[in-house]
Amino acid sequence: MKKILITGGAGFIGSSLCERLIQENNEVYSLDNYSTGSKKNHIDGVKYIKGSTLDIDKLVLFSPDVIYHFGEYSRVEQSFDDIETVFVSNKIGIFNVLQFCRKHGSKIIYAGSSTKFGDGGLGRNQSPYAWSKSSNTELVVNFGSWFNIPYAISYFYNVYGDREISTGKYATLIALFKELSRKGDPLTVVKPGSQRRNFTHIDDIINGLVLIENEGFGDEFGIGSLESFTVLEIAQMFGGKIIMLPERQGNRMSAEVKVEKLQSLGWECKNSVKDYINDFKKK
Repeated sequence: MKKILITGGAGFIGSSLCERLIQENNEVYSLDNYSTGSKKNHIDGVKYIKGSTLDIDKLVLFSPDVIYHFGEYSRVEQSFDDIETVFVSNKIGIFNVLQFCRKHGSKIIYAGSSTKFGDGGLGRNQSPYAWSKSSNTELVVNFGSWFNIPYAISYFYNVYGDREISTGKYATLIALFKELSRKGDPLTVVKPGSQRRNFTHIDDIINGLVLIENEGFGDEFGIGSLESFTVLEIAQMFGGKIIMLPERQGNRMSAEVKVEKLQSLGWECKNSVKDYINDFKKK
């Protein structure tokens, strides 16, 4: 039985991973400050620690075998307004987590961001969020080299599914469109609407992460659907009235999907966002 710590374990992706790892008879812990996580996402059997990664050394009083580090600020356009939070959470946070790994001999699986590959590689500097995440991946690799810390880096592409945030400034696109559709309200699309996204179901993300934990240390892995749709196409799939909003700084137009390494471990994307939306419309 492994001792596994998930930072951000009460969030959308973290809670889904907690659920899977508990089912596989691991001893699972979550460290979350609940800035976007919720107690509604708690999973039976998981041990929850409330607090920040800034204080990981004081709060986590055991040596995990593996740390999944998801507990970072994770919104693109909003990061311009929240730049101080981005720096503290993402830059100081990753340093403290890596130092903790160094002290305890823990492996780390870091959740990078596909913004690193946006717009031909320019996406890494298009927002405070994107810069923090891309530079963090370099630090993880360097700590692996400097201090022999076993690491893996995963890159998520527009994750959707159960437990997404559907309201407020941290709402994600598919969940927001579902919420607006339920209310009969117009769907809001940021101009130009032609920005392409590779929407990836949470189940495919979790399957990829488990494969990485078992077989993928010392490398970087994209976890994303090869299907891409524009944001406007997604809105049109839901149907109804669409309102176009002004362009926003940091909003990338595309991202290269790099899944070959994960496919070599046997992973495949089994879900389509088009089917997901059609199933939602039938309910």
